[in-house]
Amino acid sequence: MEKSSHYDSILDLSKRIPWQEDCYVDLQSRPSSSSSKGQIEVGWIHQHQRQLELFINSTLLERALSHMRKLDLLNQAEEAHVQAGGKLPEQIGNLTSILESKGPRGSNALQAFIENVDSQVSQLIMKHDPMVQEHKKALLLQYPTPSQNPFPSLSSPDFSSSRVLLLVDGLSDLQQKEHDIMQVEATRGSQRHHGRQLALTKFLEPLTRVSLPPRVSLTVGVAGIGKSTLVSHFVQLWSRGEIYTDVSFVLPFAFWELNAMEKVSAERLVKLAFPHMTDPSLVLSGACRTLLIFDGLDEFRCPLDFSEAAPCTDPKKEVLVEDLVTNIIRGNLLPEAVVWVTSRPAVASLIPGGLVDRVTEVPGFSPKDMQQLLTQNFPKGETATQIWAHMQSNKIFMVMSYIPCICSILLVTLGYMLESGWQEGLPRTCTELYSHFCAMRAEAGEPRGRESKMDPLYGNNRKLLASLGRLAFYGLLKHKYTFSEQDMRAYGVDLPSTQGSLGTGILIRKESLICVAYRFSHLTVQEFLAATYYHISSKRAIFDMFTESAMSWPKIGFQNHFRSALQRSQQAEDGHLDVFVRFLAGLLCPAAVRPLAGLLAQGKDDGGLRVWAAGLLQGLLGSGGAVVSLRSVNVAYCLQELQHTEVLRSVEEDLRCGSLGGKLTRTHCTALAYLLHVSPECNEETSLSACLDYSTVKSLLPQLLYCNHLRLENNHFKDDVMELLGSLLSAKDCHLQKISLAENSIGNKGAKALSRALLVNRTLNTLDLRSNNIGSKGTKFLSEALKMNQFLVNRSTCPDPCCSSVQKNCIGPDGAKRLAEALKTNRTLTELILCSNQLGDKGTAALAQALTVNHSLLSLHLQSNSISNKGMTALTKALRLNRGLICLNLRENSIGVEGAKDMARALQENSTLQDLDLTANLLHDEGVKAIAGAVKVNRALTSLHLQWNFIKSTATKALAHALLTNATMKLLDLQENAIGDEGVVALAGALKTNASLCTLCLQGVSAGRSGAISMAEALMVNKTLHTLDLRGNAIGMEGAKALANALKTNRTLRSLNLQENSLGMDGAIFIATALKGNHQLTYINLQGNGIGESGAKVISDAIRTNSPDCVVKI
Repeated sequence: MEKSSHYDSILDLSKRIPWQEDCYVDLQSRPSSSSSKGQIEVGWIHQHQRQLELFINSTLLERALSHMRKLDLLNQAEEAHVQAGGKLPEQIGNLTSILESKGPRGSNALQAFIENVDSQVSQLIMKHDPMVQEHKKALLLQYPTPSQNPFPSLSSPDFSSSRVLLLVDGLSDLQQKEHDIMQVEATRGSQRHHGRQLALTKFLEPLTRVSLPPRVSLTVGVAGIGKSTLVSHFVQLWSRGEIYTDVSFVLPFAFWELNAMEKVSAERLVKLAFPHMTDPSLVLSGACRTLLIFDGLDEFRCPLDFSEAAPCTDPKKEVLVEDLVTNIIRGNLLPEAVVWVTSRPAVASLIPGGLVDRVTEVPGFSPKDMQQLLTQNFPKGETATQIWAHMQSNKIFMVMSYIPCICSILLVTLGYMLESGWQEGLPRTCTELYSHFCAMRAEAGEPRGRESKMDPLYGNNRKLLASLGRLAFYGLLKHKYTFSEQDMRAYGVDLPSTQGSLGTGILIRKESLICVAYRFSHLTVQEFLAATYYHISSKRAIFDMFTESAMSWPKIGFQNHFRSALQRSQQAEDGHLDVFVRFLAGLLCPAAVRPLAGLLAQGKDDGGLRVWAAGLLQGLLGSGGAVVSLRSVNVAYCLQELQHTEVLRSVEEDLRCGSLGGKLTRTHCTALAYLLHVSPECNEETSLSACLDYSTVKSLLPQLLYCNHLRLENNHFKDDVMELLGSLLSAKDCHLQKISLAENSIGNKGAKALSRALLVNRTLNTLDLRSNNIGSKGTKFLSEALKMNQFLVNRSTCPDPCCSSVQKNCIGPDGAKRLAEALKTNRTLTELILCSNQLGDKGTAALAQALTVNHSLLSLHLQSNSISNKGMTALTKALRLNRGLICLNLRENSIGVEGAKDMARALQENSTLQDLDLTANLLHDEGVKAIAGAVKVNRALTSLHLQWNFIKSTATKALAHALLTNATMKLLDLQENAIGDEGVVALAGALKTNASLCTLCLQGVSAGRSGAISMAEALMVNKTLHTLDLRGNAIGMEGAKALANALKTNRTLRSLNLQENSLGMDGAIFIATALKGNHQLTYINLQGNGIGESGAKVISDAIRTNSPDCVVKI
């Protein structure tokens, strides 16, 4: 018995094999329970597969491999297979697959190893999923909707899923220094042009395969743009498992919650905000991927001081709450966590740029978004149409509706006024709008659908408005935008009354597990209420109201207080009082205070105050330094709110008529700067041609930054102005996409200044330097810039605002060589126009060599450059290799027959050139016959211009023959060539078969009666030609009669030019009568046909009667 016992004990000891220190693996296997136990062990690996891949690090993996070899659970080949995996999760997956194949013994061994060797990893594996699921459920309860809608009567469309962030290179000067509303106004509610769109699903990911994901991300946006909405949407998506499944925990904190704390540790903060997290060590240890969201830095009562904050690395140590935030951002605390901070731009600039890995911006509403919100909430077409028309007629409303919250205020107010039958006109200023908004909120919490009129309201609402106004004003002075219950009581706000109709409309109550806070529904609402408080209180105040508790020199009377407010506003570097003083000025307008008549305790209206204020503001409009600042522009906004707009209207009219020359005084410059923000004349294009000089450019320079397309032609600018414009183009805030400097006096020094700017500019895509004098030296500077600049798209001679130009700049062959060198490396320039620049064959050959390697240039214009057959040979050799050029302009050169033959050979090989212009060269019949032969086989060319080339009927017949088989040619121009009736007859024969030609230009080709008759016969069967130009021929009455008969059946011709064709009265009558049965013609020209004034009227009336949509020139 003892022997048996001893044997059993030995057997029992043999169940365990010592392998490292006192860790053991149980190897016993009992047949009776092997099946069920094996299932449990295998289930453990399956259950925790993702956690194993997530939490096992490379060191622990190596130790596990070593241990499994000792237990003979891995052989050498299996170990090699594990290590052959690419990334660590793949290696772990290989290991678990092998161990699972070993049955319960392998699973049991891995579990025991992890539990005994690394208890922390074991705890992570066991606790991770349950804690994550519980946390997600808690967040879904905490964030039930995408946002807290302050306007319950207005349903908001789900823009969150479609809107994207903009990836930007830090904050602009405008964002760092100016009021949110001024930022939107200065840029006309447009987004940054060089911002890259970034979907929310890519927000925390690396931008490239070799870059790292950001640790600290900063998202900025003006007040009311939707930052908190975006955060809520993000939290919802993550909690539902739709994005970032690799992130274990998302911990959103709002800065208004942190305002309730003095000292706190990271551990305590997590426990306070998320009490369901009984063990925050998973988050604080850095073992799990964690995202910390800090929303609304601008609402934080403590400014972040990164230079003075005491370092802290212990998550359990209590420190000042502002020091806690700075240490988390710095990476001293929770260095493994990803941090996302949202803020208004000005406050965001307090975070050192070196600590931020990624800056994004929340874009606002586009006009399409505004219309979607409008139609969704006002399905009745009439109301929606009226609101949209009113917004478009008041540019400031369209600009401010870029901010979704303001757009909602505008729509709900205008909708209420229209549906409740308001008869006194819709608001024209922001002050009127907000007056109506507050009056509407006072009348009903749910305004839409009520039938009652806007009667004055008294009592509790008046008292509440006064106390909220005081709270708003002194909060504004302190840059305070969220308020505790203690703050509310301190300013006399009765908390129960805030739950009434007025309170719920303009005040939002925010509640969390940490505290309760209040804020106004938008920053502008706070500013408006602050202005109403100041407007009323300043009439009886005897001390400076800007000193809340401190004593000051006596200041009696509204005028003194109004002047004081303007001075404070002008002196505020951050412009935080700009909108406040606008509302203050606007409240002097009777139309603005009328809706609040029962809510404001006013004395009798003194119309003299409005006149006095207008004079004061107009005086400020003309004062200030040499440069028009945004503080000065804000004075113009005040005049607009006051409805004193004589100066503004005068400058706008001069701007519209192009008559600003000699009128730009300091006052007018300030008014012009204001119009750059709001005038429809400046929305797409700002034309300041023939009205500026050095001093006015210097004065307006800061405001020109935000124009999109700037035309500064014919201003006699010299090189000194280019230094100013160079600084403009170099600025980080620059929005300019197109600038035209044509017809000035810019030399090579000016070109050098512009070139320096192009090295850093990221917005300009079109530069027009037409008709200056930059020369070959200036071209050298521009060429160097083109080698580096990857944004400039067009440099041309074309006056079209979509192009830019160095036409007539005497750049010569040397300048062309410099440009050619730049073209070899530049891959963004798509249009280059070098007309009238004395390039010659040498310059052309240099450009041709560049075309052999540059395939991104689409249009090249070389008109009037003395190019002969030699230069043409070089170009055509390049065309055989080039795969990008679409348009080539060689008008008015000296290209002869041999050059034409070279072009013909090139066209047989080239498959990209679509538009070829050889007007006014020396091609003759022989050269054109060669080109016609190429047209037979070429399948790319769509436009061929051959006017003024001494072409006769022989070459025209060759072209006609080519058109019989060509199916791509859409335009053929043979003007001013003596092809005669014979040539026209040949072309007409081709038109009977050809199904691609749309435009045929035969001006001055010596066509007569027989040619016109043949062309008429062709028009009866042709189904594609829509433009026919027969000017300057002699088709006569019979030719007109034939064409008239053709027009009765033809249904495709849109434009017919028969100017100067000796039609006479009878011929013109034939044409006019034919239009009775033809309603497709939209243009007809019968001028110069000897019809006479009375006959012209009869025929014109007849054509208009028969075809009212047709434009008639007679």
